[in-house]
Amino acid sequence: MEYLLVHFIGSSGSRRVKIDGNFNGRTEVLIQLQAGTHTVTLGPPANFTPLESTVELKDTAELDPLEVTFAKLP
Repeated sequence: MEYLLVHFIGSSGSRRVKIDGNFNGRTEVLIQLQAGTHTVTLGPPANFTPLESTVELKDTAELDPLEVTFAKLP
């Protein structure tokens, strides 16, 4: 298993995380996935940047996840 941690800067609440077109967890909560290439985005509304991020998950650990950050648009 590989580990991903998604951040959403500029918002006090958590957002749903969408991976490869399916909802799979929330921001600031460790997500376990199979190794490989994944497309990561947030659930609606689309008030963030970037709109999506493509990541390659490999060689991560529970204490050293890959981190992806989205920022709230003004």
